[in-house]
Amino acid sequence: MHKVLISLASNHEQEKNLSEARKALAQVLVNPFYTPAIWTVPYGKQQSSDSPISPISPIGPIRLISPIRPISPISPISPISPIPQAPSLDPREAKYLNQLVSAETSLDCETLNSRLKEMEQAQGRDAEARRQGIVPLDLDLLQYEEERYHLRDWQRPYIRQLLTTLC
Repeated sequence: MHKVLISLASNHEQEKNLSEARKALAQVLVNPFYTPAIWTVPYGKQQSSDSPISPISPIGPIRLISPIRPISPISPISPISPIPQAPSLDPREAKYLNQLVSAETSLDCETLNSRLKEMEQAQGRDAEARRQGIVPLDLDLLQYEEERYHLRDWQRPYIRQLLTTLC
């Protein structure tokens, strides 16, 4: 079994899409532990002073702990700090719902990553959605065993905040 860390995000039908993602991930992950989900503004947009993201001091490499605390993949989303989601005319302005999952898998890295992209497409992620700024589902493999991916994501405040709930 291989230890993995995956980020989940959506800016369209967020709660439904993350719920569906957790169901799909149950097919490829063992002993998943899902962090609480948090709402964030689109990356790069100005964050207000009442944003749920607070500065976090730098943290070292995360060690994926075994055994991983299990949690139901269809558990309700309980945001750390909810941001009211008002309908937006521009999907690029829609809030994101973000979550991490730490788990184990029997899949090799390439196969797992391919399966994640298939799950995104099954949720409606395609060129047209991208053109409109809609992200029905974004699944990123952040870590496979000791190898880290999406290195810029590790510096984003919401990822750093969610990582603290895994330790």
